[in-house]
Amino acid sequence: MIGQLRGRLTDKRPNQLLVDVGGVGYLVAVPLSTYASLGDLHTEVTLLIHTHVREDALTLYVFLSSREKHFFEMLLGASGVGPSLALKILSGMSVEELVPAIRTGDVARLTRIPGVGRKTAERMVVELKDKLETVVVAGEKPAAASPAGVEADVVSALINLGYEQRAAESAVSEAKRTAGTANFEKLLRAALHGLSAPQTRKAVG
Repeated sequence: MIGQLRGRLTDKRPNQLLVDVGGVGYLVAVPLSTYASLGDLHTEVTLLIHTHVREDALTLYVFLSSREKHFFEMLLGASGVGPSLALKILSGMSVEELVPAIRTGDVARLTRIPGVGRKTAERMVVELKDKLETVVVAGEKPAAASPAGVEADVVSALINLGYEQRAAESAVSEAKRTAGTANFEKLLRAALHGLSAPQTRKAVG
């Protein structure tokens, strides 16, 4: 079982990374929060791994912090939440937003995440609420992404979350106009906020 990778970051996209470890390239899945905290290409990274094995595939899910990895694995404990959906949940909302949403049973907020239906959100609340009693949600500020190509990265991230390209581009344009920031995380949150509004939401079912 692979628990950690340390190597050179040779490629990164909002939903996956390629890490060169001693000449072997590992293609790994990543949540947006980890992606936004990564350094530049060709720098060394140390990543915590959750290894998911199926009969037809072996997938590595990577995180920069043990806290986020732990929360990912906690999400897997909810009925109907597999690794791909857990990754989308962590990409759609930060741990600081998810914990209070689950604790207070805010199903409406949880269902704003593409792929999370009402029944899944309700199961998350029922099955995870007690486990979150001891989780501290003190703010942790991820490092900002490079300003270059941030808007394109956010559009790509939104598409990977399940939004249509036209809706994603429109949301990023509006978020940039109102938020006036080149920070990946802030621009992403602003775009998600706009897309979650009932009149503009364009998530793919």
